[in-house]
Amino acid sequence: MKRRKNGNKQYFTRMGTRKKVHAFVRVKPTDDFAHEMIKYGDDNKSIDIHLKRDTRKGVVNNQQTDWSFKLDGVLHDASQDVVYETVAKEVVSQALDGYNGTIMCYGQTGAGKTYTMTGATENYKHRGILPRALQQVFRMIEERPTHAITVRVSYLEIYNESLFDLLSTLPYVGPSVTPMTIVENPQGVFIKGLSVHLTSQEEDAFSLLFEGETNRIIASHTMNKNSSRSHCIFTIYVEAHSRTLSDEKYITSKINLVDLAGSERLGKSGSEGRVLKEATYINKSLSFLEQAIIALGDQKRDHIPFRQCKLTHALKDSLGGNCNMVLVTNIYGEAAQLEETLSSLRFASRMKLVTTEPAVNEKYDAERMVKNLEKELALLKQELAIHDSLANRTFVTYDPMDEIQIAEINSQVRRYLEGTLDEIDIINLRQIQEVFNQFRVVLSQQEQEVESALRMKYTLIDKNDFAAISAVQKAKLMDADGHLVGEPDGQGFGLGLAPFSTKPGRKSKSKKTFKEQLSFSARKEGASSPVSGKDLDMFSTSKTQLVPLSKDGDVKDMLLRDRETSSTEPLPSDSPKEELRPPRPSTPPSKPIAFQEFKNERGSEINRIFKENKSILNERRKRASETTQRINTIKREIDVTKEALNFQKSLREKQGEYENKGLMIIDEEEFLLILKLKDLKKQYRSEYQDLRDLRAEIQYCQRLVDQCRHRLLMEFDIWYNESFVIPEDTQMALKPGGSIRPGMVPVNRIVSLGEDDQDRFSQLQQSVLPEGPDSISFYNAKVKTEQKHNYLKTMTGLQQAHRK
Repeated sequence: MKRRKNGNKQYFTRMGTRKKVHAFVRVKPTDDFAHEMIKYGDDNKSIDIHLKRDTRKGVVNNQQTDWSFKLDGVLHDASQDVVYETVAKEVVSQALDGYNGTIMCYGQTGAGKTYTMTGATENYKHRGILPRALQQVFRMIEERPTHAITVRVSYLEIYNESLFDLLSTLPYVGPSVTPMTIVENPQGVFIKGLSVHLTSQEEDAFSLLFEGETNRIIASHTMNKNSSRSHCIFTIYVEAHSRTLSDEKYITSKINLVDLAGSERLGKSGSEGRVLKEATYINKSLSFLEQAIIALGDQKRDHIPFRQCKLTHALKDSLGGNCNMVLVTNIYGEAAQLEETLSSLRFASRMKLVTTEPAVNEKYDAERMVKNLEKELALLKQELAIHDSLANRTFVTYDPMDEIQIAEINSQVRRYLEGTLDEIDIINLRQIQEVFNQFRVVLSQQEQEVESALRMKYTLIDKNDFAAISAVQKAKLMDADGHLVGEPDGQGFGLGLAPFSTKPGRKSKSKKTFKEQLSFSARKEGASSPVSGKDLDMFSTSKTQLVPLSKDGDVKDMLLRDRETSSTEPLPSDSPKEELRPPRPSTPPSKPIAFQEFKNERGSEINRIFKENKSILNERRKRASETTQRINTIKREIDVTKEALNFQKSLREKQGEYENKGLMIIDEEEFLLILKLKDLKKQYRSEYQDLRDLRAEIQYCQRLVDQCRHRLLMEFDIWYNESFVIPEDTQMALKPGGSIRPGMVPVNRIVSLGEDDQDRFSQLQQSVLPEGPDSISFYNAKVKTEQKHNYLKTMTGLQQAHRK
């Protein structure tokens, strides 16, 4: 087991067994399949390539014409279901047990990588590995009620060697100010600046997937009409906690789903301009990826060139690390593409040489660990008390000392220093530590008493305080040699005395002048606060001893009182209560300020419902927490009762068992324990049923809260655009009866249907969907994403029309 530290957290990774990377080949269906050149093995795990010898090269021709590749499986004319069951299902299943996983699609442009990974989002049956993996994760979570599992997702795009967050278009994320970077730490590689989103249900995860898919960069060329021009990595982060409080250990894992951009020959694709530049970056990064794979497959290589490009650096953990790695190589089955097919198959065979070491990622919850340690500490105290009683040390206590005991030790230390006490009795380690602590306290008090006695007679000045020295020189408190009168040799401060020429009658005035000058000099040197006459007498003897003029708490209280006074100040009586249409500001306000205004005005009702649902959710969570504590208490009582019952049974067996007419005779104590155990089990079942009901209510309330939050944000976007973005003349044209131009839709009808229509549409959708109830989340997320982007597209068109 390896242990890695990060601050106050500890991460443990069990040593795993080394295993090879699994490599599969998927052949794109075509009517022009090269049957004479491409042959599959009988076990469907090998593929043979045969090229006809080129007779134009003459009799002596060393051209290689036959190749054979051993793989883990060949997927020919395979459906999306078969592909997922063969390639990804086991990797996703092991991810919930704490193993990292990576599934990568590689191949020539147009060979079907994106279709394999994402699928056709318009059709549920044709969905790819990625949406099926999300579906499997949430299905497995429902099958594990004993664990609290959280799921988070992120979507990264690598375009022309630059990192982009495909989910940055969400309203609560926004574009990043600083560019994203790849950072390595003891836990692995992560992308700094990449947004990670918590998903509590399947539909939310699909919405994030579709949102990222709409932001991907694609282009068209002769080989592929919708060619991906970037590498994309969709990551699913899983964190599983046991619901039993005694288990402080939990597991984490992540699944990287990588859709690589396709390699392409520029002569065949005919790329030009921007597409040509993108193809150059794609081929370069894929070349670096192959170099890293070759180095990983060579056991003699010490250095692996992961940092050559962003793709290999971001996938450092996946390539030959703590991960279950699966490669899907997509190839053409046509004779015209045979050279690229051979190149892809060589890459797959090299990938099979790479070994990984997947292991369970375990972490420890600090809060639960503290509870377990407190429990263990209590047991150790009980055991120590037993040993003390056996050794006739019944008066020894190991609890923290109270104020009376500390005062008694302080008194003993003072008497020991004064000589009235010969020795201090040692009882335990805690008492020894407190004795040394009281020695420190008494020594500090004596130093303060000596310093206070000196201050009563003299004015103490720090020699390193140049402002004070300057003031003393101006007050003529120096002797002829430039030293303070009465200055001891080798000390840090001098005892300044008034000159003998000073008249007694002017003593107070001279002292006052000295203090005023000192205060002025301190302010001139940049002191943070003026020095009063009282503070002057309390100068410290070192640079680290400062006397503050006022406590921080008093200043904070005063500032808080000023804020409260200003916030509760009544408005002028002559101010208007309401305006029919407030004037539009020249520049739109920031969205946080506008959001607060929206919640108080137009969105007050939605905000009120949101707060009520959130309070109900918090109340249900609190009740669930209390119920969980009661269940744990009952569980502990059950364990204690079982132990007592087992003890009684063993005692009865030792003393001899008695039977009456074939019935076992037990004593009253054992009978009462049996009844108590029965009642406790009944309470446990009842409380557990209540907890299950509460969890169902919490899940329902969480969905309501999420819906209210989403509705609030959507309504705010509409209100913000209507109030500050859309020109007023355009708004007048969009109103019913206005001069609406063709192709325009009223803004308040873009986002969604009416409530009644929406409900009827949802019911109709659930009853008519051909794929059954499992496809509801998929289609709901798809519809919502399309509605959102249609709205944004319309708003962009309106803004462009206004500029024209």
